[in-house]
Amino acid sequence: MTTITPPTSLAALESELRALLGDRGVSTELAARERASVDGSRLSPVISEQLPLGLADLVAWPTSAEQIAQVIGAAVRHGIAITPRGKGTGNYGQAIPMRAGLVLDTSRARTITEVGDGFITADAGASLAALEQAANKVGQQVLMYPSTANSSVGGFLSGGSGGTGSIKHGSNSNGFVLALDVVHAEPDARLIHVDGDAAQPYVHNYGTAGIIAAATVALEPLQEWRAFYASFDDFGPALSLIHPFADLEPTPRLVSADPVVLADALPREPGIPDGRSSLRAILDVATVAEATRLVEAAGGRVEEVLEGAQATMKISMMSYNHPIEWLQKSYPDTYFHVEVSGDALVHRIAEVEAVYPGGLLHIESQHGRPIGMIAGIYSSPEEVYAGFEKLTALGVGYHNPHQWFVDFEPERTMALAASTDPNGLLNPGKLVDPSVLTGRKVS
Repeated sequence: MTTITPPTSLAALESELRALLGDRGVSTELAARERASVDGSRLSPVISEQLPLGLADLVAWPTSAEQIAQVIGAAVRHGIAITPRGKGTGNYGQAIPMRAGLVLDTSRARTITEVGDGFITADAGASLAALEQAANKVGQQVLMYPSTANSSVGGFLSGGSGGTGSIKHGSNSNGFVLALDVVHAEPDARLIHVDGDAAQPYVHNYGTAGIIAAATVALEPLQEWRAFYASFDDFGPALSLIHPFADLEPTPRLVSADPVVLADALPREPGIPDGRSSLRAILDVATVAEATRLVEAAGGRVEEVLEGAQATMKISMMSYNHPIEWLQKSYPDTYFHVEVSGDALVHRIAEVEAVYPGGLLHIESQHGRPIGMIAGIYSSPEEVYAGFEKLTALGVGYHNPHQWFVDFEPERTMALAASTDPNGLLNPGKLVDPSVLTGRKVS
């Protein structure tokens, strides 16, 4: 899949970028190019079988939104593909330079420029953890942050979808983004400010229609949170509390539960005893007493209630994809996963887990509905895809994570990219005709 970049164009771009960023801001060293060309896509055995998917010709590290625009303009003038990168915490290849060229690493552009009433503005490389800390200092909090809280805001908006806080606020395309400074693939590339509805088409499109250089996201009043750990003899009682916990008022920031095998694969914590199903939540302090009552009524026990941002972020790191990653570490080369949703995850759990051999369900709540990851023992892509129809028959919604294509509003993104990236230089290989997404295999 790698395209050979003309050496003369590459050398000219390198020279221009060194003049702009300095020698420490550009590299053609193999080790740097290799580091910039991988993400967490080994989480997917389907994608792992196809790695490596691309290798950068050079890497640039701009340190501001303005420099991001200047780097993009230079690459466009030399006709070189541009793959944007945040912290590289994505899991499915969206930041791999599939046509070689330039990897634009935004992680050094991390200035937080303003914290206001209900909003915070930062360059694309600023981490969500840093945004949360800055907001907390003035009595506010971000609406959501990804399970890997050190992910960059640009990466989270370009490639992520939800996380801690999504139980109340949904995905990052549901009112989280107030404004963006984006850059199109133009020879005289500049920061283009878009806000409100005009900003939304740039969310979750992997930078294929415009690269996010800075973002303004929504804040809300700070709450006093607690990291809440409970355990049960088996998964059933923990599963039965997903809805009651999600209905607590004020709404929790996160609720997760795992069966014994998955719980035993998680990092050793006093709140996660061996051989027991685990329920973990980030709760408003006002709901801890009611949550305790629910757990004890269901036959479980509360293991720990901890305060502080470090304690709650640790719970975040055991949500969404993370339990699957820990499971794979405990059982190397064994498990794959599929993203799932719907009430059947609670009410038809035995049937859901039986869809795949060795099936295990990690479950959470998001925006009033159960979501999760079903893990199974991997044998082939065909077996993964065959399970989709079985899930549908059970009333389970699914998303195939074993792909790198833009699959959120792809038609809208293609229409936008026709004018913002007419030469197809922005993260090529990630934006394809939507009909491809109905197929079973990635290619």
